Amino acid sequence: MKTPENWIIENNQLTHTFELNNFVDAVEFVNKIVPLAEAADHHPDIELFGYKKVKIKLMSHDVGEITDKDVNLAEKISKLAD
Repeated sequence: MKTPENWIIENNQLTHTFELNNFVDAVEFVNKIVPLAEAADHHPDIELFGYKKVKIKLMSHDVGEITDKDVNLAEKISKLAD
């Protein structure tokens, strides 16, 4: 499986940390992820830290590994940050 650009596998999860301009942009970015996750019925772990950094962690918990569902959602999330 090919990981999306700039995403890494860490602790059996597909992860990426996005750095936004400020706290408000970070929260707005998280809010933009919500409809994507709901539409995919696939929900990432999201950590907002350092006031403007958002770490996304994806893994298909039902199978205990990274699947195409994770890769697809990661790609969509990356497009939001562009």
